[in-house]
Amino acid sequence: MKAPDLDKLRQSGKISATAREHGKTLIKPGAKLREIAEEVETIIYDMGGKPAFPAQLSRNHIAAHYCSSPTDETVVEPNDIIKLDLGTHVDGYVTDNAVTVDLQGGPNSALVAASQMALQNAIGVMGPGAKITEIGRQIESTIKAFGFTPVYNLTGHGVARYVVHCSPSIPNYPDPKASRLRPNQTIACEPFACDGRGYIDHDGKPEVFGFKRKIKPKDKLKPEFVEAAASTDGLPFARRTLLRVLETDKAVEEALAAFKKAKILIDYPPLVEKRGVRVSQTEHTIFISEDGAEIITQV
Repeated sequence: MKAPDLDKLRQSGKISATAREHGKTLIKPGAKLREIAEEVETIIYDMGGKPAFPAQLSRNHIAAHYCSSPTDETVVEPNDIIKLDLGTHVDGYVTDNAVTVDLQGGPNSALVAASQMALQNAIGVMGPGAKITEIGRQIESTIKAFGFTPVYNLTGHGVARYVVHCSPSIPNYPDPKASRLRPNQTIACEPFACDGRGYIDHDGKPEVFGFKRKIKPKDKLKPEFVEAAASTDGLPFARRTLLRVLETDKAVEEALAAFKKAKILIDYPPLVEKRGVRVSQTEHTIFISEDGAEIITQV
């Protein structure tokens, strides 16, 4: 496997980590989720990167993929537990990271500590040749030691140039069929801990989208829609991504309808546990070198 451009990957990681840490400070009662997402994305652009996917803030039982629309007025409530998940790319080199803020449990939240420690212990056994089964074992056993349950049907994943999700999968449990890590892989490890059963479903209106393939002349799309699609770099996007190019909500909706008609649009609805369940997530991007593992999104 060819090594990535480590300078660009590290630059991407620095931007992701900076945006994550700033975004964490914005999660306070009364703050609008949309405004937090927009502010962290502005940091990514200002530091010379581009979002690898839309910034997402998922509340309480929503584990992932809650992305604010351009008109979303949802605010942070006093007892929320909120996952901030964001990513950057620099010339296609993707980094992905996440942090959880528990306004009910506070800075000593056991649920947040469970996902944090699970990630720390998982990284502790990473390196070339490491068994992904053992990584999953570390995640599951750590979360259970805190009295919680891992989310079994969400996994960490590889990242690659202009690709947010690829092999290998990094399950939150010891999958006996899992492979081993290889030198020059870049992975995003993201333990999810919860006080429920540990299984998520799709529910709610999708605000994260992707393309199944590149646009072709036969799709007969308006030039401005083609330009808006090109601005995504083939990576996941949101309505607000298209709005940067198309400028009006009406044009964004027309573009999405045209992409759907051409059968090139993928949508990613929110991923949810049962209502009342609380979920935490902690995530870093890690580069597997010839002799170890480097946390790329560490401050």
